[in-house]
Parts: sequence; C-alpha cells; structure tokens
Amino acid sequence: MAMRLNENLDDNGEMHEINVTPFIDVMLVLLIIFMVAAPLATVDVKVNLPASSSQPQPRPEKPIYLSVKADKSMFLGNDLVTDESVIPALNTLTNGKKETTIFFRADKTVDYETMMRVMDTLHQAGYLKIGLVGEEKTVAK
Repeated sequence: MAMRLNENLDDNGEMHEINVTPFIDVMLVLLIIFMVAAPLATVDVKVNLPASSSQPQPRPEKPIYLSVKADKSMFLGNDLVTDESVIPALNTLTNGKKETTIFFRADKTVDYETMMRVMDTLHQAGYLKIGLVGEEKTVAK
C-alpha cells in the first residue's frame, strides 16, 4: 500500500484526501449480508410438504352450498338461482344471519372471473364467511 508524505499538507499538517477504506469495508459487509439474505426471501422454492394429519372440521347441521356448474349456472343447494336472486334466496335460507358460513363450490373449468364475481356478490351482501370446497385426496405413501 502506497502512502504520500508531505505533498498535500497545509500549514497545520492536515491531509485533504478522503479516506474511503472504512466506507468500502462497510459496503462489502452489507454486500455479503444481502447476498446471504436474498435467497432466504424468495418464495418460489419447491418444497415437498407433508400431508396434514389434522381432523377435518365437523360439518354444520345444515350446510348452505352455493355451486357454480361448468356452464356458469348457479345453484343454492339444489335450486337454480340467478345473479339477481342469489342474495334474497341466501337471506331466506340463513334467516338474515350474515355470520353463516357459505360453502362455495365451483366446477374446475369455471374461469377465475366468474368465481370472483360470485364471491364479490356475497361479500357486498355481508356474507364474509365463505368456505371454498374441494375434493379430498388421499396422500399415497
């Protein structure tokens, strides 16, 4: 490492050069910290998760199912409903109790826009407890 002597000295003997060595040391330490921490922040890591051994929740005595078939027709229980009649029919079935859980079933070919439209309709009507129903699959060991 080279060093200059008496070239840029003032009358007081002060040097006017900036010492960047501490700055570089801090930057290298931060670089190493971010290089180690960045891979830990990603969520697209493939992980083989174990199957859950928890017991399924008990079914309510009389569950209310809202189903959307592949042709986008809606059924409340076994009754055909339209976009306009689904909320009054739900209010009748639940006796106006907005805290009732509505079990939402949709065919796997139903597009995302249709599902979100139905869920938004339920949400705007005050039904905030929506259970998404799917098939149970057994995990092969």
